[in-house]
Amino acid sequence: MYSFMGGGLFCAGVGNILLIVSTATDYWMQYRHSSNYMHQGLWRYCVPGKCMTHTDSIAYWDATRAFMILSLLACFIGIVIGVMAFIHYSSFDGFDKTFAAGILFFISCFFVLLAMAVYTGVTVNYYGKRYGSWRFSWSYIMGWVAVVLTFFSGIFYMCAYRMHECPRSSNSR
Repeated sequence: MYSFMGGGLFCAGVGNILLIVSTATDYWMQYRHSSNYMHQGLWRYCVPGKCMTHTDSIAYWDATRAFMILSLLACFIGIVIGVMAFIHYSSFDGFDKTFAAGILFFISCFFVLLAMAVYTGVTVNYYGKRYGSWRFSWSYIMGWVAVVLTFFSGIFYMCAYRMHECPRSSNSR
């Protein structure tokens, strides 16, 4: 049980770091415009020598930002509850902390998956038609890696919950 929880905490910790870096950095997409390479993130876009804040509120940026922030919050709260379950912290005995952490990791995975899907769909349809030479960059890729890590965190915690529950249910018969 503890090896699953340890693996889940490791994946969640790395996933949360990747979510923070992915959300905060400006390399979601790179493109070439007027023989200059530019890049943009969720908060800013950069032209050679200068970065500027996105001033217009475009729905897909707002949705991607919101889902990334919700994913960060769910993952962080899941880590806190997961650590409490790992060290047998006795507060909140009314619910199973292992199960709650697993659910929060799956919620985090769902939110980051939504963020990545929204951004991917709009970017491919808009920039794919407007610019010939563009590509997704490393911040975007880190977001997809975070999807996988938060998913495996949820799997690990659900396996730990299942291992913890099996002896109880077989003893009660």
